[in-house]
Amino acid sequence: MAVRHIRQLGDPILRVRCERVQNPKSAATRLVADDLRDSLAVAKKKYKMGRALAAPQIGAPVRIVFVQTDKQRWTMINPEITDVGPNDFTVWDDCFSFPNLLVRVTRAHQVTVSYTDTKGKQHTMQAEDSMAELLQHEIDHLDGILALDRPSGVDPFAFRTEWDKLHEASERYSPPKPREV
Repeated sequence: MAVRHIRQLGDPILRVRCERVQNPKSAATRLVADDLRDSLAVAKKKYKMGRALAAPQIGAPVRIVFVQTDKQRWTMINPEITDVGPNDFTVWDDCFSFPNLLVRVTRAHQVTVSYTDTKGKQHTMQAEDSMAELLQHEIDHLDGILALDRPSGVDPFAFRTEWDKLHEASERYSPPKPREV
């Protein structure tokens, strides 16, 4: 268990499509999961934000995500989005790999995600609102995709300090709307 350096925008590992984990119960898998947990705890204190980290953000090119919201936490191994609801919403997204920048992106308002835990048990999770956005963001990391690759609308980038001067925290998420085809 160690706190690992969070890779920053420009690091090539953030652009790698990560390998599937072959043995969710292995010591190597547990090590990455524990490092994600410890690294997230330190990053949350440092940046006063954050709910999850993906393995490539700590230099491990494998399909593992660690999520912690309030008192709940999940280690998701080989997570996949298996379904999306009919509505989208826009989000001013942030990321530990570019912590001073916000990017307006469009995301599905509801998703269904399947994953395996560290005991090898398969799970299905339905999420909406900010949790749906978070899971899409983290699974994108596993495919080498950053929020910067998904800008939405006119003027979709803002430094966090400037955005905070002009907006309330509640403005980070728009109401859901039917998906445009």
